[in-house]
Amino acid sequence: METNDGLRRVTELASRENWLAVLVTVRANGKPSVAVLNAAVFPHPVTGEQTVAFVSRGNTAKLANLRANGEATLVFRAGWEWISVSGPTEIAGPDDELAGVTDLRQLLRDVYHAAGGRHDDLDEYDRVMAEDRRAAVFVKPVRFATNP
Repeated sequence: METNDGLRRVTELASRENWLAVLVTVRANGKPSVAVLNAAVFPHPVTGEQTVAFVSRGNTAKLANLRANGEATLVFRAGWEWISVSGPTEIAGPDDELAGVTDLRQLLRDVYHAAGGRHDDLDEYDRVMAEDRRAAVFVKPVRFATNP
């Protein structure tokens, strides 16, 4: 599947299900680790290339797995329709500097909003993001799989 077609399909399904996705990473022992989170198609903050992005709390297994392995798969579904997107990852956060990212606070807001998030008090949102050492994760779309 072409990248543009795959990302269009991701957006279509994600928007129908509150931007929810299942994230699959690989643990140090080689076994899968899964989490449910909100994610969206989002331009890479440095290159502008389309990625699939999400915000993660710091000091989590998912970030540890991504730092060690650097690959992720996200699965989006609506009803019986689904699509997965897999590829290498990059992390931008207080513990993971991504060269070229100059405003992490705004980046976390932008990814959060793209994935359907809303907050009445963005100053409070920023405070919690900093306190939780939140990071933005970008998955470069390399492989797609879907049902017919």
